[in-house]
Amino acid sequence: MAASEHLAALLDERGIKHRVLNARQDAQEAEIIAQAGQLGHVTVATNMAGRGTDIKLGPGVEELGGLHVIATEHHDARRIDRQLFGRCGRQGDAGSYELIASLEDHFLATFKKTTFGRLATVSNRTGRSVSHRIGDLFAAGAQRKAQRRYTAARKELLRFDESLESAMAFSGKGE
Repeated sequence: MAASEHLAALLDERGIKHRVLNARQDAQEAEIIAQAGQLGHVTVATNMAGRGTDIKLGPGVEELGGLHVIATEHHDARRIDRQLFGRCGRQGDAGSYELIASLEDHFLATFKKTTFGRLATVSNRTGRSVSHRIGDLFAAGAQRKAQRRYTAARKELLRFDESLESAMAFSGKGE
């Protein structure tokens, strides 16, 4: 939510009219989504906002290329990134997407000791940007590592739950 509000503040500074859709606009969510596909509308949203709702393109939008989705950070699950990018071409509508991310992104910062972290350090020192292809490869690697960590944590929790159930078996049948 903080990232969407920060981006909204930057758009305000530049005089770009927009709407924000995050957990604070529950009551207006349907209206904001309905307007998101209209010509000239900018909507800043979190990755959870408006899930399950198709954005209808307004008159003249498809002729200009359709809905354009800009992601400003990687998510720890590539699946979530793909869902976000999928917003731009629902129901066969035209659309496009792009990812504008920093090597200092919160998610990527958790992998500083990896090759990706070393790449970020070199990029910062030299002032040169990293190509999109290299950045995508390293981000995909970081996402795979995150998924492995989450899977291991879920397995450990399941093992703990099973051992607790076994230890408590003496108390009789559970609920």
